[in-house]
Amino acid sequence: MSTILEQSLGHAPVTELKNVGAKFAEKLAKLGIHNVQDLLFHVPLRYQDRTRITPIGGLRPNVDVVIEGEIMLADVVFGKRRSLAVRLQDGTGTITLRFYHFSGAQKNNLQKGARIRCYGEVRRGRAGLELYHPEYQFVDDVSALPTEKTLTPIYPSTEGITQARWRQLMSQVVTLLQKGRAIDDLIPSKLLLPYQLPNLRSALLYLHQPPVGANLQELENHQHPAQKRLIMEELLAHNLSLLKMRASIQLDHAPVLPASNTLKTSFLASLPFTPTNAQQRVVNEIQQDLSKGFPMLRLVQGDVGSGKTLVAALAALSALEQGFQVALMAPTEILAEQHLKNFQTWFEPLGISMAWLAGKVKGKARQTTMAAIVSGEAQMVIGTHALFQDDVAFANLGLAIIDEQHRFGVHQRLALRQKGKGLSPHQLIMTATPIPRTLAMSAYADLDTSVIDELPPGRTPVNTVALDQSRRQQVIERIRHACVEGRQAYWVCTLIEESEALEAQAAEVTAQELQTALPELNIALIHGRLKPKEKADIMAAFKSGETQLLVATTVIEVGVDVPNASLMIIENPERLGLAQLHQLRGRVGRGSAASHCLLMYQSPLSQAGKQRIQAMRDTTDGFKIAEIDLDIRGPGEVLGTKQTGLMQMRIADLQRDSHLLDDIKHWAQLTQTHAPHIVELLIARWLGENIRYGQV
Repeated sequence: MSTILEQSLGHAPVTELKNVGAKFAEKLAKLGIHNVQDLLFHVPLRYQDRTRITPIGGLRPNVDVVIEGEIMLADVVFGKRRSLAVRLQDGTGTITLRFYHFSGAQKNNLQKGARIRCYGEVRRGRAGLELYHPEYQFVDDVSALPTEKTLTPIYPSTEGITQARWRQLMSQVVTLLQKGRAIDDLIPSKLLLPYQLPNLRSALLYLHQPPVGANLQELENHQHPAQKRLIMEELLAHNLSLLKMRASIQLDHAPVLPASNTLKTSFLASLPFTPTNAQQRVVNEIQQDLSKGFPMLRLVQGDVGSGKTLVAALAALSALEQGFQVALMAPTEILAEQHLKNFQTWFEPLGISMAWLAGKVKGKARQTTMAAIVSGEAQMVIGTHALFQDDVAFANLGLAIIDEQHRFGVHQRLALRQKGKGLSPHQLIMTATPIPRTLAMSAYADLDTSVIDELPPGRTPVNTVALDQSRRQQVIERIRHACVEGRQAYWVCTLIEESEALEAQAAEVTAQELQTALPELNIALIHGRLKPKEKADIMAAFKSGETQLLVATTVIEVGVDVPNASLMIIENPERLGLAQLHQLRGRVGRGSAASHCLLMYQSPLSQAGKQRIQAMRDTTDGFKIAEIDLDIRGPGEVLGTKQTGLMQMRIADLQRDSHLLDDIKHWAQLTQTHAPHIVELLIARWLGENIRYGQV
């Protein structure tokens, strides 16, 4: 222990603590804990109140309690499952402790007459009130056990580390802090003053050992000033890491692409419509970025059908006119092929050569394509994840366009930086999943954001109706009527195969059932397990009008454009997230005919299911829907925790703490200007080895 007391408390390795060997240190490392400072910032998830003993006679169900009493009997009971039942009395009443997993030694120890203290949740059981698998310890009559002096913390854990072990470990660290060991309080006190927040040492001591009488509810809701002190520091560290990454990217050199107009003028003249004001505004914002000498990093958000692809095409022409290549990457082959068709229609008349690269392009065709890309002969390259692969080399990549950013890991996005020869390509990221402002401020703080907030003329709002499954026959008749009138329809199922666990109707069964009910219609089935060629053929037949009803799983969610389709039925919408429902609905309403989306749900609906369906009926505004989705599901779900690298927060929560983000932005600017020396220390403390994207 002496070595630890000689070092800064922060950086002493965990192996300096008592009973922490190499094996145990490995388990801690899985949680990102390498030194004593990491342990201090591994704060409890929640707390239990074990500070007082409750008389058995006063117990109520569904409450965590500490009880103490004498064992009256202990018996193995044979019912549906074998269990050890122990009857405990304390003079005010009796209760049963029930153990389904027990050893012979445990049974022998729990003998009649022994006195024990237990902790657990009181529940109603077969013998009245019971405690299942309570924690317990024997009480020696001579030296009765003292009750806990503080609330009992419950720590986030991993396999092989019990809560008792955590508490033993943390008590060593807390003792060091209590003995006056320094912990660097990195945030200047003048920033904390307006919030009346404690210093770091006091906050940490309080959170690891809240005193008797601490407000348990305030702690559970993360409202205590000690928690807020750490939340603000963690949010600040994340914000600074994003700003640092952005600054490092701006040190790179990128092609300077001035606003030259020859190709753009020809392209715009060939269009049968004029871009909306919102599209023109976003194109101007992109053009300003492209004319600077460092890489553009711009996120374009536009609701379904707002015309993001046109904006991307105009950005691409700026690079192509200067002799640079452009790569456009989409998350699925269906979407990539759709982009290919659009760009061929637009760009081939302008004399721009196209290339297509996806997983299914193999053998000689792949070699030919790769050669065209590396020689620069292929000017506009469209593809899927295949574009990321190491063996794909560009002659002079000037702009990378990424569609549906949330489907890609950030690593992949940054890997494209390395595809430029000497210069970093500009990056334009598009998404039809509107990102709530709070998330955009934090998850995408390294990106500039543009919003296309206006739909092109001629798009009709989609009328959304919710129906119970019991009205299925009426819905089928509605499809017959629409298709007889010359329109087309989608029927979306949320599963491919029959599954007893989920009651959703399987797509294959649904397609057969609909074909039987509607023999006069051409019905096709599309799902994720088909080969890409099969999918493409099915979509082509639907687009041409040959197929009238398309039964699909959610593979049609992004990018499929069939203006004649004006009716969509979504079965079991309660299974899908709001953003996904909104994306699906965006497949209709692309022409001038009145369009309808029928949400056919299974009763009874959960609370979240009701909220989602109500939101879909109330609004077609993607940004409003995104905010509601954030409320229902939380940021980790909305963004895809694994992909942002941001959501792995220890104590902060973007949704709960979103009201702090404006202040955090201000703090980050002040810190960079007035205390740049603490930036690295804060990032290292909170992000450790997860420093944002590892500066790919």
